[in-house]
Amino acid sequence: MRLHRLEVTAFGPFSGTEEIDFDALSDAGLFLVQGRTGAGKTSVLDAVCFALYGQVPGARNRAKGLRSDHAAAGSVPQVVLETTVRGRRLRLTRSPEWERPKLRGTGTRKEQHKVLLEELVRGAWTGLSNRIDETADLIGDLLGMNAGQFCQVAMLPQGEFAGFLRAKADDRRKVLEQLFATEVFADVEKWLGERRAATGREADRLRADVLSIADRIAEVTGAPPPHAPEAPDADGVPRPRSGEPSAEPLDDVAALPGWAARLADAHTGMRAEADERRAGAAADLQAARAALEDARALADRRRRHADALARRDALGDGAEERSRIGSRLDAAARADRAAPLVRAVGERQGHAVQARRRTDDARSRVAALLPPDPSEDVLVKAERARRDEIAKLEGARADADRLRGVDTERGSLATEFGRLEPEQARLAAALADLPAAVEARRAALGEARLAAAGLPGAEAALADARRRLDAAQRRDQVEHLLAEAEAAHRDAVDAAQEARDRVQELRQARLDGMAAVLADDLRDGEPCRVCGSTEHPAPVASLAVVPTEDRVERAQAEYEAAGARREEESTRVGRLRAEHDGLLETAGETTTEALAAELDGAREALAAAEARAAEAERLEAVLHRDERELERVRDAARDNDRRLTENRARDRELAAEQERLRAELDEARGEDATLESRIVRLGGEAGALAAAVEAQREAARAADELAAARARAKAAAQAQGFRTPEEVLAAELPDEDQGDLRDRLRRFEDEEAGVRDLLNDPDLVAAAAAPDPDLPDLHERFAAAESAHTEAASAAHTAALRCDRLADLRARLDTAVRAWEPAAGRHEVARRLAGLASGKDPANRRAMSLPAYVLAARLEQVVAAANERLARMSGGRYELVHTIEKAAGDRSRSAGGLGLRVADAWTGQDRDPVTLSGGESFITSLSLALGLADVVTAETGGAEIGTLFVDEGFGTLDAETLDEVMDVLDGLRDGGRAVGIVSHVAELRARIPAQLRITKERAGSTAKIVV
Repeated sequence: MRLHRLEVTAFGPFSGTEEIDFDALSDAGLFLVQGRTGAGKTSVLDAVCFALYGQVPGARNRAKGLRSDHAAAGSVPQVVLETTVRGRRLRLTRSPEWERPKLRGTGTRKEQHKVLLEELVRGAWTGLSNRIDETADLIGDLLGMNAGQFCQVAMLPQGEFAGFLRAKADDRRKVLEQLFATEVFADVEKWLGERRAATGREADRLRADVLSIADRIAEVTGAPPPHAPEAPDADGVPRPRSGEPSAEPLDDVAALPGWAARLADAHTGMRAEADERRAGAAADLQAARAALEDARALADRRRRHADALARRDALGDGAEERSRIGSRLDAAARADRAAPLVRAVGERQGHAVQARRRTDDARSRVAALLPPDPSEDVLVKAERARRDEIAKLEGARADADRLRGVDTERGSLATEFGRLEPEQARLAAALADLPAAVEARRAALGEARLAAAGLPGAEAALADARRRLDAAQRRDQVEHLLAEAEAAHRDAVDAAQEARDRVQELRQARLDGMAAVLADDLRDGEPCRVCGSTEHPAPVASLAVVPTEDRVERAQAEYEAAGARREEESTRVGRLRAEHDGLLETAGETTTEALAAELDGAREALAAAEARAAEAERLEAVLHRDERELERVRDAARDNDRRLTENRARDRELAAEQERLRAELDEARGEDATLESRIVRLGGEAGALAAAVEAQREAARAADELAAARARAKAAAQAQGFRTPEEVLAAELPDEDQGDLRDRLRRFEDEEAGVRDLLNDPDLVAAAAAPDPDLPDLHERFAAAESAHTEAASAAHTAALRCDRLADLRARLDTAVRAWEPAAGRHEVARRLAGLASGKDPANRRAMSLPAYVLAARLEQVVAAANERLARMSGGRYELVHTIEKAAGDRSRSAGGLGLRVADAWTGQDRDPVTLSGGESFITSLSLALGLADVVTAETGGAEIGTLFVDEGFGTLDAETLDEVMDVLDGLRDGGRAVGIVSHVAELRARIPAQLRITKERAGSTAKIVV
């Protein structure tokens, strides 16, 4: 990173706007930032840091007021920094938070922190961001370091490193943690501790799962828990519990599967014994059940045989009822075959009656159209005659529709005539007036265009008059300023000459009085600094006051300031004289009053020309509108005449067609009101005649069908054994009643067959002949066998469930142990690593935490880099030594490994840094600061620092040591790096010609570059 330009306004001690050209200072490689105490030397560094990061170094950042107290009330505090970072030219503009006066009323209003980041791209500044957080991220990424690291690396606050050199290890750790990113190592230590706790919890949880399963195995088997065994007997074997197999006490989780296997083997034998007892009890139960079932079967057969004898006697009493049911079912079956034909006669008789009624109604409706009692042929002929006439009249309907269309069209034409004829008269009147009006507009437009042709000339004349008037006004101002500048230049020349004379006088007076000054220092017996003699017989005495060196230097500074003022005034006079000559060429000697009058005349001429130009534009638009109106009227008149001619011809054609159609329709309508009413009347009469014909035919068919149905019904009744159709209907039975009778008959038959089969069954016959069995005794024997079997089966089932449950728990125990073993291994690894990282494990012989170890390594690198420069600045006498032992009283794990000692080659002893003198402390701490800057830059991967500042501390050095320090600082310029020294030491002003001088005044500080 290289600084180019810094501009500060109302910032810190700077009340106005001060611009610092770092390019001019960097050309010298080494430059001095000098000024009196409190002038604002460090504020320049604050402005650089604030522009980059929005904050100032150290404790000054806690002071919120960065705005200058000397600045005017409304001045906006602002810092502008141009810099190049990694080949990119950037410009940062920042304004800190400040209180500005309200625009209205009294009081103040807070203005927030603002920032603008720009980049120079192809010669133009392009905005990158105006957000504070986004700008901070961009600058941090480009520089590769945060604000604290930048302040330590680029500004080398020497006073802080003197404290760093003498600090305790714990305080030194806090500084190093701010500079180096050790958070990741602290996070690693924390993560390892959390990992140790997490793996421990996991291993404990899995061990608890294993022990829980083992407890359940012990509960299932009745054995003592493996971690709480029973007291062993005299042989050393644990006593079993309640007749259960014995179990060995085990505390080792890995041995629990073997313990469970031994329990499972013991319970397998117990299960086999229980299964054998259950098999014997099952055989006894089977024999008792078979004897009981046989006895029950014999008793049941004896009962069934006795029941069959009783039912056979009961069936003999119901023979008469069976015969009656059979006769009734036979008559109902014959009636079912003839009943449909008998019922059909009634249906046909009803149809015949309805047909005769419809015939009478239809003939009554057409009685007025025909002679009395017409035959079917007369009805048919009358219908056909009306249908033929309707067909003829249907053809006349199209003529009626056409007549209505002709009437409508003639009405539309009449309406159109009422619109077109007045329009024809209006268009004729317009055609008589418009041509003359268009010609008048065209003549007026020509005159207006001629008048507007002078508009460009009037505009040019106005611009020339305005330019000459502006030049004349500036000419009068410059004449006044030139007179003032010439007077000021004469005064500056006189003041510079007077200052030069005063410097020469003071230097001559000091030379003249130097002998008296030396004589004042002579003492008897002491050698003279000029001749070395110890005797002083005639010392020079001077009555005049000898000026001091400081007074001569002040006079020289006043002379230099007067010379600079003279050059400035000379430059100002030349600039004003050149501007005055150029203005004379433009305005001449004409007065401003005359030029103002010319400008007013030019404005009036331009206004008149603009008015005529506007009038020409208006007339051109009006002419164009009138021409379009004339053309439109002509087209409309032609179209109107054409449409009138076409409509009159069409009306004549429609009138002739209308007369013809009316004559034809009157003839077709006859005596009816309309053609449509005639068609409706004839259609109704034809329909009535057709209905009468159909009704007469339907009545004849119904009478024939009734006679045929009566003949079929009589024949069917006689064929089924009935004398009349009425007997058929009397013998009918509903299907439900017939079904009930058939079911009763079937039950009689089925029961008779069942009884017959039972009485013929040999088993039942044999059982009836056998003795009656003893069922109560057999029930008692079966109950005893069943109770014995239930007890044996329950014992066997319990043993089987226990073995199955034990097998399941063993599988779960094996799985739980396999899950616990890797978790226990992971916990052991995590425990050891966490102990090493925290320094608590015995394997960590130095008992140092991981962050402390990393910081110790970084400090070792810093010491190595610092010793390269310390050896040169101390003439090879001093060397920094990094120690890893804790200081007395340091008990913190993070404080170890951060000790510093100073090796003195002259004495061969290591010294505490607090024993160094002021100058020795300065060169040692400066070496440490430079070494730390190198290590931090390399560690963060940051941009190369092209502009470096070293802040204060040179006043403690002797001349020889100062030479060594300056040689080291000169070496920092390798690779084009610029080094700025912030100091008020007078000797450095003579050694370093390139200077940034900060001057403190009552109204605020100012900055000036001297190269």
